[in-house]
Amino acid sequence: MMYRSTPCLPYFSAVVKNVANSNIEVKKLVYIYLLHYAESEPDLALLSINTIQKSLTDQNPQVRAMALRVMSGIRVPVISQIVSLAIKRGCADMSPHVRKAAALAIPKCYRLDPTTMPQLLDYLQILLGDKQYFVAGSAVTAYLELCPDRVELIHKHYRSLVRKLVDMDEWGQLATLRLMSIYARRCLPKRTKKVKKSKTKGFYEDEASGDESSAGEEVQVLDPDLDLFLKACKSLLQSRNSAVIVSVARCFLDLGTPEYIDTAIGPLVALLRSPQDIQQVALYNIVDICLARPKQFIRYANHFLVHATDPFDIACLKFEVWTLIYPHCESHIRDMILSEFEHFTRSPDPEIVRESVRAIGRCAQNDRKASARGLRLLLNQVSSQDGRLAAESLTVIRHLIQRDPQAHNKTVIRLAKNLDTTPHPDARATIIWLVGEFAGMGNSENNIAPDVLRILTKSFASESEAAKLQIVLLAARVYLHYLNRLREQNRDHPQPPPNYPAD
Repeated sequence: MMYRSTPCLPYFSAVVKNVANSNIEVKKLVYIYLLHYAESEPDLALLSINTIQKSLTDQNPQVRAMALRVMSGIRVPVISQIVSLAIKRGCADMSPHVRKAAALAIPKCYRLDPTTMPQLLDYLQILLGDKQYFVAGSAVTAYLELCPDRVELIHKHYRSLVRKLVDMDEWGQLATLRLMSIYARRCLPKRTKKVKKSKTKGFYEDEASGDESSAGEEVQVLDPDLDLFLKACKSLLQSRNSAVIVSVARCFLDLGTPEYIDTAIGPLVALLRSPQDIQQVALYNIVDICLARPKQFIRYANHFLVHATDPFDIACLKFEVWTLIYPHCESHIRDMILSEFEHFTRSPDPEIVRESVRAIGRCAQNDRKASARGLRLLLNQVSSQDGRLAAESLTVIRHLIQRDPQAHNKTVIRLAKNLDTTPHPDARATIIWLVGEFAGMGNSENNIAPDVLRILTKSFASESEAAKLQIVLLAARVYLHYLNRLREQNRDHPQPPPNYPAD
């Protein structure tokens, strides 16, 4: 009935009577019911506390752990001290399963009554040093929820927790990785030292000695405790849990040296064969690592091919990885990347087309040889029916032209001819801005700015606000360059002062 969301509160008193039943399966069902409805009937729930307390001394460790779990889960503030005493008893229990239940009960007891914090910290200190790895993992989880800023509690348990990291379950590993990352940032800072490369001594004494040394080179040095943690994390890269692999990669990126980062790249790329939600998280971390170590991803370039079933977010992240590794790739890989981007400019999805256009622009900015090909692909998009795509293409073209203005006179003339067929306001404003940028370059005979201005003034009233602003700016530039040319002509050919007739 509870599974079908049927109200079962009227049966509360009848069900709770069975809490003393000796059958463990019946006890489990009663405990589940009690946890679900104890907050609605706190007075009746308190009647079962004595029976649950008796179960804490049962011979079966499973019953003791279950009783402790239920007692801490009953959200009635009156029993906070009873729960605290039960946790104290659980911390000294012989069974590791009961101690694990005690560790998980600590945050629940704190939520019932925050004044029990000093007692709970003592219990937590005991459980953090437990010899059983699954008890320590639960204690770390409780620590992160109860007092994540009390780093002094971790000092004497640091190495034991690191050694137990490999044997913990996935949840314990994730909590411990998070805890150790916080601890290492605060207590194990990165250090660098200068290493001098000395010359080797000759075989004979009369040869040059090795006293002379070259200039020192700074090398990152890891703290021995931090190195112990990073070495323990290496084996977790073989975990079947994708979250553990991602967490280890983040630890290597934030705390480790480049050698540690390189070991995490392969397992991260292997996550691209996982479901789409895992792929997306893995790609976010791949992009972060690629910003620091782009050359290491060149061998995996084919793994970032965009599939037809990939959603937009994953496709964008793969495009980002390609643009990051593009400057470091060989020519055949660069051709492959540009060909893929060119293919996606013909995609039926306009968002994918816009992202591919931006990626082509970033690649063209990084490689002058690809600039001509990228510019040709972008110019084909200027006449697109999608106004936003045309505007995006023109924005990228503008950045490419600004890198070498003298070599793109013909490009600007071609864009000016497209003004009649470009309806999008932002696209028209970008073309007018480019014409204005080239208004003062070259000879006055080849300058198209006055002619473009003359044509645009006829339709000024029907232009958008962005285009009107650029037309006014174009007019100011044309007039300013005209005044500059007049000044230069007067300087080269000064005219004699006029002769006025004498009175």
